[in-house]
Amino acid sequence: MTTKPVAVVTGGAGFIGSHMVDVLIARNYSVRVIDNLVGGRELNLAHHADGGDVTLETRDIRALKENDSLFTDAKYVFHFAGIGDIVPSIEHPTEYMSANVQGTVHVLEAARSAGVEKLVYAASSSCYGLAETPTREDHPIQPEYPYGLSKYQGEMAAFHWHRVYNLPVNVIRIFNAYGTRSRTSGAYGAVFGVFLKQKLAGKPFTVVGDGTQSRDFLFASDVAEAFLLAAETERTGRIYNLGAGNPQSVNRLVELLGGEVVNIPKRPGEPDCTWADITRITTELGWRQKVSFEEGVGRIMDNIDYWSEAPLWEPNTIADATKTWFDLLSDKDD
Repeated sequence: MTTKPVAVVTGGAGFIGSHMVDVLIARNYSVRVIDNLVGGRELNLAHHADGGDVTLETRDIRALKENDSLFTDAKYVFHFAGIGDIVPSIEHPTEYMSANVQGTVHVLEAARSAGVEKLVYAASSSCYGLAETPTREDHPIQPEYPYGLSKYQGEMAAFHWHRVYNLPVNVIRIFNAYGTRSRTSGAYGAVFGVFLKQKLAGKPFTVVGDGTQSRDFLFASDVAEAFLLAAETERTGRIYNLGAGNPQSVNRLVELLGGEVVNIPKRPGEPDCTWADITRITTELGWRQKVSFEEGVGRIMDNIDYWSEAPLWEPNTIADATKTWFDLLSDKDD
């Protein structure tokens, strides 16, 4: 009898984490998920209930201990757990540092104790701030808000465990992931969640600025495939930028979704363009994008009812939610 290899996915009931679970199950892994279900949903794993070898532990990663049984005999660890979004990180920076930095340290220690073959950390391109494009891995680090800082400090912790404790680690700096199962609750955040609820409600899309700003959107299943390659490679201690390498404008997204538009003020500290230089990940790992932007948006539209219970954001509520953002960052946007 052949024993399945074991993988741990932190945040595995969340957006990208649940797509990671899909990829691993398709490769015949036994998957252990840890998720506190603040941002994740058990629904995201429900399609594996009748056949997939998936177990879920509803815990916070900060509760992990050395020699934690969740990590016993694990081959790989994929670390997605944490908290996102810009606005709440500006208002509650200590919680972000706790979850995204100290939480990562708990994951690193559990992985080290278990002697895993590789840990792949989900970093963020927000560490680059207002970056030159296309952005390479050696671009200067200049996070504009606490979320970006916390994700970068988690990355630094991962590399510290790699250097000091010989924990095999690779890091992927995700640019703009999108896809099915993205967050439907909580703070004002990513453009897809906002627009999808507006579409369902028959409301105009709240386009920031003139909509010509572009983002390097990549479908979540393509993100997950990259993470598996980063685990399987013999390379370690590497940073990889991950995007499609083909930025799409917000106006193009609106065109694909179809609907009216209302423009709201451009926000300080946000880049006009995000654009990953993906030379390293395509060259070293052989990764390639599979899902085009048009196909990905189509898949989302086929599943748009998933966002039916998401909060509806309109210009006045967005203005209230982003007031602190404007107050604190506007005078720095020179």
